[in-house]
Amino acid sequence: MNSQIIKKYFPALTETQMAQYERLAPLYEDWNSKINLISRKDMDNFYEHHVLHSLAIAKYFELLPGMKVIDIGTGGGFPGIPLAIMFPQTNFLLVDSIGKKIKVVQDVKEQLDLQNVTAIQERAENIKEKFDVIVSRAVTQLPDFVKWCNNKLRVTNDIEAGGILYLKGGDIEEELRNVPKNWKRKSTSITKWYEEPYFVEKYVIHLF
Repeated sequence: MNSQIIKKYFPALTETQMAQYERLAPLYEDWNSKINLISRKDMDNFYEHHVLHSLAIAKYFELLPGMKVIDIGTGGGFPGIPLAIMFPQTNFLLVDSIGKKIKVVQDVKEQLDLQNVTAIQERAENIKEKFDVIVSRAVTQLPDFVKWCNNKLRVTNDIEAGGILYLKGGDIEEELRNVPKNWKRKSTSITKWYEEPYFVEKYVIHLF
């Protein structure tokens, strides 16, 4: 679980940001011993499989100061927590329907003093606010996820404005074909930025 892999791909991080990333593994190790949040194999590769994977969104798209971002189905806080550390001037709402997972996220937020994060237990369809960007990591099939996102974006059909940034692996072509036609779509292989074999057949999907 070496946090230096983050520095390898994001060399411009501040000391504060790097310290926050370094504290993530012990926090999740502790929580994992209580509620089995992350598999043992993934925990052994925590920075690569969870933190670096989440930050592929940062390689693809710069979240700007003042933007409002929602992480739907955040689980234990991915991709939202790593992105909130990367973009401290961007506002993040992390949402999950499972209370014990949100409890973890709230504790991590407090331990790292992430002022730009709010975490709530709620179903996505009950959120009425509008956001610049929606992020998520493979919580469901893409066409179903798009339905959850209905009317949650401030602007659609503008690639610069944001849209949906979705982390997904495997054969994504059929899912992309089944996304409603009014969405523009773009997919980028994460191997464009990272050389580790884990990221083969993993993508950032952008719908706008």
